[in-house]
Amino acid sequence: MKGGGGGGGGKESATGSFLRFLLLLLLPLTALYFFYTLHLLLASAASSSTASCPPDPTAVSSRVSTNRTAAAVADSKAAPAASAATTLQHVVFGIAASSRFWDKRKEYIKVWWRPRGAMRGYVWLDREVRESNMSTARTGLPAIKISSDTSAFPYTHRRGHRSAIRISRIVSETFRLGLPGVRWFVMGDDDTVFFPDNLLTVLNKFDHRQPYYIGSLSESHLQNIYFSYGMAYGGGGFAISRPLAEALARIQDGCISRYPALYGSDDRIQACMAELGVPLTKHPGFHQYDVYGDLLGLLAAHPVAPIVTLHHLDVVQPLFPNAPARPAAVRRLFSGPVRLDPAGIMQQSICYDGANRWTVSVAWGFAVLVSRGVTSPREMEMPARTFLNWYRRADYTAYAFNTRPLARTPCHKPAVYYLSSARSAEAARGGETTVTRYERWRPANETRPACRWNITDPDAHLDHIVVLKRPDPGIWDRSPRRNCCRVLSSPKVGKEGKKTMTIDVGVCRDGEFSQVV
Repeated sequence: MKGGGGGGGGKESATGSFLRFLLLLLLPLTALYFFYTLHLLLASAASSSTASCPPDPTAVSSRVSTNRTAAAVADSKAAPAASAATTLQHVVFGIAASSRFWDKRKEYIKVWWRPRGAMRGYVWLDREVRESNMSTARTGLPAIKISSDTSAFPYTHRRGHRSAIRISRIVSETFRLGLPGVRWFVMGDDDTVFFPDNLLTVLNKFDHRQPYYIGSLSESHLQNIYFSYGMAYGGGGFAISRPLAEALARIQDGCISRYPALYGSDDRIQACMAELGVPLTKHPGFHQYDVYGDLLGLLAAHPVAPIVTLHHLDVVQPLFPNAPARPAAVRRLFSGPVRLDPAGIMQQSICYDGANRWTVSVAWGFAVLVSRGVTSPREMEMPARTFLNWYRRADYTAYAFNTRPLARTPCHKPAVYYLSSARSAEAARGGETTVTRYERWRPANETRPACRWNITDPDAHLDHIVVLKRPDPGIWDRSPRRNCCRVLSSPKVGKEGKKTMTIDVGVCRDGEFSQVV
């Protein structure tokens, strides 16, 4: 009995211990659950209270202001401050030249080059010439460099010359010289004439920190088809921004090796530009002039854009027919009109002499054309065909632009007056004005065609034209528009017994236009 009663008491003690253990385990869990639930209830109440109240505008404004300030700081670090205007010290020229033609073509460079540190650049030749060891101050020319050997590069074009490889590498070789502060690398030939101030006008329209390839096409439609409508012609000159020049220098040697069958240097550069993905930015002021004959028709109707280059001046007739030599003709431009008002050189203006029923077209600083009758501005701004196509058998449809005949009838044949002098003078209402004088040019043995019109022939009654024009350096800061011209006085006998017309050229006034009379 005593032993049986002890066994029942031990079992009851074990059950109580288990229940106490379970209770002790559940108490912390219950407390944890209680506090967690209470936290959720309090958080929900706070959220509901906040949602029903409008935000504090001061706090919001402070946060937005802080974010904007942070963004502005980040932007100022990411984008450099706007740089100052590009000057000639930011431009380096690479001029492709040949020792074979050097003695003749260096005279063109002397006309436009500004020595004694005013400009930076190099003439790249195939071998040394007499000026190689002379100072630039003495020669009035850029420093001379000899191109690297390119004999290891393949060249397979049957009709071309492998010197194209040497010339195509000029931009890269110039870049590798490591000149400081260069923004633009400008390429041209030894017979390319640059208008430096107008070049700067064009370059300042573009961000030099971005990759740019700026130039223009050939005048010949067939040339553009054969080579590319996306290629800058090197004779007309082109400009490459520094980032693009750096990229070109990295890949060019390999790129050249991939295109051995191309003809020239320009298409090799364009092929590399295509690999880099940079298209040609076209500007109508760069002129390849793949033509023969007389540039009068092209220059007298120059596009409404600053003229940047001339090319092939050894191929075409002299700019001024009475000049002693072709470089001397270019020098006449630079010593007068380009010095006085570079932005206005070659810019066309069209007006009418109602009293005599004449059409007057002024290509400022170059020539004035006067013809009988009334020819609309739409026709006058179209180049007259005084030139021949680069492919001599091609007719006038083979140009990359519209053209017109010089005279549709014998009576329309214009009298041409070429620049003879240019000077500055004080304007009647204060300020400075330019006075350019143009003289009638009559080729030897020229005969005027018979005309039955009852209109005075300007050739017989007009010997000189005087054009007054205020310099307008900011013309290209405005939207493109031709200047207007006004006939101030019809032909009359001057002090020298010669008949003279006086014309005023300038910005069009309100409501003024080239009205057909």
